[in-house]
Parts: sequence; structure tokens; C-alpha cells
Amino acid sequence: MTDSQSAAGYPLAHLKVLDFSRVLAGPFAGRLLCDLGADVVKVEPPDGDVTRLWGRVVAHLPGFYHQQNAGKRDICIDLRTDGGRQLAIDLAAKADILIENFRPDVMPRLGLGYEALRAVNPRLVVLSISGFGQGGPESHRPAYAPIIHAEAGLLARQARRGRIPYRDLPLSVADTNASLHGLVGLLAAIIARQQTGVGQHIDLAMIDATVATDDQLHYDLEDSEATAPLTSETWESGAGWILVSADFRYLWRILVNEFDLIDPTHKTMPLAEKIRLRRECMQAFFAGLESWEAVEAAMARVNIAWGRVREPADLPEQPTLANRGLIRSMDDRAGGQRPVVQAPWRFSNAKHGVRGPAPHRGEHNAAVLADWLGRTATEAEALTAAGILLHDEAALGEQS
Repeated sequence: MTDSQSAAGYPLAHLKVLDFSRVLAGPFAGRLLCDLGADVVKVEPPDGDVTRLWGRVVAHLPGFYHQQNAGKRDICIDLRTDGGRQLAIDLAAKADILIENFRPDVMPRLGLGYEALRAVNPRLVVLSISGFGQGGPESHRPAYAPIIHAEAGLLARQARRGRIPYRDLPLSVADTNASLHGLVGLLAAIIARQQTGVGQHIDLAMIDATVATDDQLHYDLEDSEATAPLTSETWESGAGWILVSADFRYLWRILVNEFDLIDPTHKTMPLAEKIRLRRECMQAFFAGLESWEAVEAAMARVNIAWGRVREPADLPEQPTLANRGLIRSMDDRAGGQRPVVQAPWRFSNAKHGVRGPAPHRGEHNAAVLADWLGRTATEAEALTAAGILLHDEAALGEQS
């Protein structure tokens, strides 16, 4: 799918990436490298990435899998075979970057641990993402994002501040934070390699990435939440629900001053009653803003940041996203179009962005072996016959 020609003008067009990862934390990092121009080859096991089970299926490509793997190439190797392990080693010898997010014991058990990889390619940069890092007391534990959300205190804070039962977050923060921190680490290691000539192993724990990115944690560590600003609140305007980024006390004062709201309270009134009556007054004010233009004008008058509470399905209509083309319609490999979210960068002197749909399992077996290793089509066929290389016959049969 991607090659040096199609990636011309992209910042990372010269890099080769082997992506052994699955689900989200690793694949998202690989997808971003791909959007930056790297030749990212997804190394998929015979039973496939579990995300092939998630989302709307178009041309044998489910939505979740498609979003995280768009633009990559795919080679399917049975790493349980001696020939499969050797083929993986051969590919790693040609790679600049390798990404994996297995538990720490898996790659060494497959004969693909960092020491084995470094022996064949000292310039290789390996990113290992795991829930609890390498070699620690909890390294053996399996972890998906919800596990880290619980362990890192996010569920407890959400429940306390929102006065709701413990429940998971509506997005996989621990996975995507690990991906983004992993991407920073990879690029730093590539820059370091330019100076030293050698690669390195990056051990990234999802729990570390989550805690390091938690801008609210200091309130908990220092028992100082009472010093924090009040949280932003939602209000029902006449046009629809909005979130206003100002605590209630400040917002009340400024609306009274600018819009002559009548304070329904008096000095001797209990505080709880004051708050209730002022909230009712403020809700009536917002309800009187009967159009989005009226909301915009009122918030601009008091210089308060606000946002429309949108349904996620409506995001293609969000004016800034539409203007910047973040959600792109692309070939769905079935004669139609499907949405894919682009990477967010805007370079002044380089290209970026998704360069094609996601691959089928084993779709690029022969092409990758030819491009990376100089192997012939006959050699690829022999590896297939030996059960070392596999592919999705149904999906590829329909594409041919």
C-alpha cells in the first residue's frame, strides 16, 4: 500500500517500521508513524488482531481495525514456526523501528527479545508498551486501558467529582496516552541514533504514561483539591446544551454585571438557598438564548469560553473539523467511502495524513518480502505452502 513514491514529501518517508502490536496502544503509534510517511508493516498472527471483530464491517474490514491500521501494509506470519521466527528476524534486520505491546515475557519467548533483535540490527529502535512495564512487580499482569484507568485513580476521581458510581471512561485514554508518549520516545531515539549510530529499547508502561499526563494528580497528592477552580458546568440553552468554562461564582457575577440579572437572594438567606435560587436564575437566562447565534453573542460579550455539547456522530459537521478536513472520506474497498480520522498536525513544509485504507490479513506478504528482503514471488509462495506465511483468502479473493 505505502511505498517510497507515495510517501515522498512526508517527514518519515525513509523509515521502515515493523508493527507487531495489536488492539490500540501500539497500533495507534504505528498509524501515526504511517501518517508521517513511514513504511509501516503490520505483522499479524494467524488468528488476526482482535479488533477485526469490532465495528462496522465493509469489505471485510471492521471500523475499529480500519481506523488504527489505515495506510499500513500487512504480513501474516506464524511465529510459532521456526521459519516464521527466522523471517521475523530477517525483517527486523532491515527495520528502523519495531513496536510491540505484548506482556514482557512474550517476545523473548518467541526468540524476538531485544537482545536477539539487537544482535542482528544494532541500529534498531524497539518500543515495548505494556500495562506495568518491564521487570517490575506487576509486569506479569495483562492490561487493557480500563485496568489502567482504575489503577491510576481516574475512575475514583471521576466518581467523586461527578457523584456517580465507579464506571470506565468513554475512551481509551491509557492506550492513546501510551501511543503518544511512545511516539515521542521513538522520534527522540531516532534523533539519538543519528548521533550515536545505535538504537535502543524503550520500555513504556501504560500506567506511567497515564499518570505522567494527569494534570489533576497534584491536587490528590497534596490533598489540595479545595484550592482547585470549580469544574466547568453544562447548561441548557434555548438552542441546546452547552458547556461553559467558568466556575459558577465568577459566571454569576459577570452575568449580573453585563446582563442586569436580578439577584433573587438576600444577605440573611442560607447559602444553599442562595445557590439554588441563583442557579434557577442563571438557567432561565440560558434558556432565553433561543439560537446558537444568541449563545455565541452572549458568550462573546462576556468573553467566556463555551462549547456546544455535540453527539459524536455529528462531528463531521463541527465547523473547525470540517474546515481542517480532520475526518476524511476515503475508499472503503467496496466501491464506496468510509470516514477515517486524520492525524492532527499541520506542517508548513511537509505532507502528512492517511495514505490508504487498512490492509487485509497477509495482503502484502509477497510485496513486503520483495521490498524489504529482495525475495521472489516463488520464495513467498514456498513460505505460504509451508504454513509460515498466511493470508485471508476470502477477503483477498474478493479484491482480486
